Amino acid sequence: MRKIFEIVVVALVAIVAGYALGALRPLAARAEDAPPLPAPLRIENVRAIARQQRAEVTAASARARAATQRPAVVDALEDPIISPSIDHLPTSLEGVDASLAIEQRFPLSGVRGYRREGAEAEATRLLAAFKRTQFAVELEAVRAFLMLHERREMLRIIEQQEALARELAAAAAGRYAGATGSQADVLRAEIEIARFGGFARALTAQIAGAEAMLATSLGLPAETLVPPLEYHGSDTSLPTREAVRDAALRNRPELRGGEAEIERAEAEVRVMKSMYRPMAMVRAGPSYTMADGAGGMAMIGLSIPLWRKRLAAGVAEAEAMADMARADLEAMRRMTVGEASAARDEVAAAIALSHSLRDEVVPRARQAVTAALSAYGAGSLPLVSVVDAAQALWSAQSELVQSDVALGIAWAMLERAAGGLGGQ
Repeated sequence: MRKIFEIVVVALVAIVAGYALGALRPLAARAEDAPPLPAPLRIENVRAIARQQRAEVTAASARARAATQRPAVVDALEDPIISPSIDHLPTSLEGVDASLAIEQRFPLSGVRGYRREGAEAEATRLLAAFKRTQFAVELEAVRAFLMLHERREMLRIIEQQEALARELAAAAAGRYAGATGSQADVLRAEIEIARFGGFARALTAQIAGAEAMLATSLGLPAETLVPPLEYHGSDTSLPTREAVRDAALRNRPELRGGEAEIERAEAEVRVMKSMYRPMAMVRAGPSYTMADGAGGMAMIGLSIPLWRKRLAAGVAEAEAMADMARADLEAMRRMTVGEASAARDEVAAAIALSHSLRDEVVPRARQAVTAALSAYGAGSLPLVSVVDAAQALWSAQSELVQSDVALGIAWAMLERAAGGLGGQ
């Protein structure tokens, strides 16, 4: 009995393992089927891949494509109605009066055209929403790219600082061996080596997380291998405030969507006003009576828009929605100009800081380290001064990397505020 129980348990484990492997196999296949990223990876590659791979863009595109079919739906007439009828059947069941009617309804107003205009405006609004989704995923991917660039650059700087700390430790050990230095100097230098080693290990883990975030922002599996990045900042000259404002008012998809929303609301006003006009109904077909035999029948009917209060309320509601759409667009225009102007100023500030760090601060910090090392080797400067100079260089280099990343994000925000993400 026990042996049978063990066989059953082993069989169940094998079945569960088989299901688990079957569930994981599609995930592995998707990871293997993911296209390799270009090397080196640039910002323009990131934007293009995000547009192609992100499911949000695919969904927004499908929604916009579906909306383009709506005008044909709302512009069509109602389906005709075929009505076979027994008009009179004697109790003797001898003979019958019967007819076959085909009924069609026609609006006596331009409501079909107005509905088509509203549907076309809605399709335009959804196309603008699709563009807005594209810009959003591009900006997200650019942020992830720059975050990974920052962490990789910081690791490179830390490795340089660790090498400098080892050089300093060797110098301290040499002076200690020659009885011109103290053991405390050697230990202080070794502290710097250990500190930067810890920073490097922590950054390695952070880089793995940033790589997974970048791959995810591109619509790829998180385990996708991310190649070396190529980013040198932007050489594009800063546009004028007027150029940024005009580009934003001309290109922002939110404004195009707002304009389309006004068109849709105005079309709805026309639809509601057309409800004051009646609907025509035409019915015709063959008929048969016991008295006269075969013949034909025809009927014309009109609906009566009797409940005027309901119709007036519908028109008032549509007009209020149109007023709201106009006010929303005006507020959107104002905010768009403000965002574009603020984004331009952010770029200007980031450019000033980056140039200052690159052209003035970092070169002087390097010179200070070189001078401090020479003075320490000559015995005219204590070790703590060299460590201070090295830490100042590390701080300046870190600030430079962060300022370059901030500049890249500021450019991306500016280009988004102006209605698109251009190349860097």
